[in-house]
Amino acid sequence: MARNKFDVDEELESPFNLEHLKRSFKYIGKHKFKMILALSMSLISVILSLLVVKVTEYAIDNSIENKDIKELVFLSIVCALLIILSVVLATIRSKIMVRVGQDIVYDIRTDLFEHLQRLPFQYYDDRPHGKILVRVVHYVNSVSDTLSNGIINFVLEIFNIIFIAIFMFTTDVKLTFVVLAGIPLILLVIFILKPMQRKAWQNFNNKSANINAYAQESIDGTKITQSFVREEENAKIYDRLSQDYRKAYMHSIKISNLIWYSVDITSVLVVALMYLVGIAWTTPAVSFGVLFAMGSYAWRFWQPILNLANLYNSLINTISYLERIFETMDEPVTVDNIEGATELENVKGEVEFENVTFAYEEGINILENVNLKVKAGESIALVGPTGAGKSTVVNLISRFYNVNEGRVLIDGQDISKVTLHSLRSQMGIMLQDSFIFSGTILDNIKYGKLDATQEEIEKACKTVRASEFIENMKKGYKTVVTERGSGLSAGQKQLISFARTLLSDPKILILDEATSSIDAKTEKLLQEGLNELLKGRTSFIIAHRLSTIKNCDRILYISDKGISECGSHEELMAMKGKYYKLYTSQLEKQ
Repeated sequence: MARNKFDVDEELESPFNLEHLKRSFKYIGKHKFKMILALSMSLISVILSLLVVKVTEYAIDNSIENKDIKELVFLSIVCALLIILSVVLATIRSKIMVRVGQDIVYDIRTDLFEHLQRLPFQYYDDRPHGKILVRVVHYVNSVSDTLSNGIINFVLEIFNIIFIAIFMFTTDVKLTFVVLAGIPLILLVIFILKPMQRKAWQNFNNKSANINAYAQESIDGTKITQSFVREEENAKIYDRLSQDYRKAYMHSIKISNLIWYSVDITSVLVVALMYLVGIAWTTPAVSFGVLFAMGSYAWRFWQPILNLANLYNSLINTISYLERIFETMDEPVTVDNIEGATELENVKGEVEFENVTFAYEEGINILENVNLKVKAGESIALVGPTGAGKSTVVNLISRFYNVNEGRVLIDGQDISKVTLHSLRSQMGIMLQDSFIFSGTILDNIKYGKLDATQEEIEKACKTVRASEFIENMKKGYKTVVTERGSGLSAGQKQLISFARTLLSDPKILILDEATSSIDAKTEKLLQEGLNELLKGRTSFIIAHRLSTIKNCDRILYISDKGISECGSHEELMAMKGKYYKLYTSQLEKQ
């Protein structure tokens, strides 16, 4: 079976590149004072918890042995206060770092999303949207804890090891060396298993990304799936991806458990050996208080070592995630304002193509040396075979793509030298895909003009003949629709999109198969409104049904990488060329 894009693992096996970590410091640096405060609280909390053991040792060897009840009560109160203070500091530190971590997530995700909003259409043309979503959500979540708590914990664990070692040496030097004797064995286990653990979790993250990407694609394509009765086949693909996900997770857990078991077994053996040395092999035998304290310190000593190993793995994975995040942020915004771009003001609507050549893929031109001049207020229809470049022409006018050669001008100004906002804000663009956002019908119509009045909205809807079906709904304009307009017919969605486009009062109107989902009766009514609306506006209309564009000032037949024929409907019919054949063939099918 051919592998799909969602079924290909992302390469996360990158070398340890500190540049990615350094680059992330701009997000960490905003919160450095909070992080220093949290680290200070953590260090104090650790010292207080270690002092509890020291006080307990003294109580066992002195207060209890001397039956000094008052001193024992006092020491108990001291221990309780130390524990309470330690817990309070740890809790405050945890709250600070949760906020810092979420602030870092917010900053990274905001920057990433804003960049994605600016990337050209071409970026999304050949990437599974599910895998883009994984970077915005999963990868950002994965790096946040390491960038906040991870850095603090790394420093904290180093101090933990130092503090615990100091407290052990001040308690009993000989027994401390017995505890330290287990370090080589632990390090050997970590050295062998940690690379395996890292690779296993990276594989799991890949499988997680794959299943997310396929689930997103499947949800978007549910109607097509059911139309072609692909449920069983899709279920098999999803089952395979789920099995891969499950196997990767179970393998990762097995390796992680091996490390934990190894550390637990080693710590138990070392503590048992320490007790044996303290009781049987030391003359005189050490006191019970010392044994208790050393046992407590010994149990605590191994945890920071294991945590450091886990932090190292997290750091490696974080860097690989950061690489993917920054890779997306570094994706060039090829369609952007150039330095010194000017505002395109008071557009009249004159459009001109000067020797325009364009290709989506290098070496495969869609358009070559196209020349066209459109007067302000002129209506232009584009017809021709599928894939000839009709939508490409209108996409270039909107500057969704940059031309490879030549220029596109509006009112004599090169559109590559004007700001995108000033260009697109004066255009009304109605694409073939009538995308409806979650929210009310009113929200969708106001999408491009948030300050529109109710009167303006109703006028636009009446013009495109959308008001009738909207007002017949129970809540009218406040009717809630779900993502992609579930519950609305294809024609209703197009009429809402039409109203949204027309509400912005564009100087240049682009209609790309805008009436393809509207029935003949509605289209006739819509055409009446459009004829009124098109007056005084430059318009470019791509329509499958040629009967709808007969009244356009000029019709362009796009084929062979350019404009093959140009003229009015009557002129082109008289030529008996490509347009004539296309038009007559449609008549024959009716």
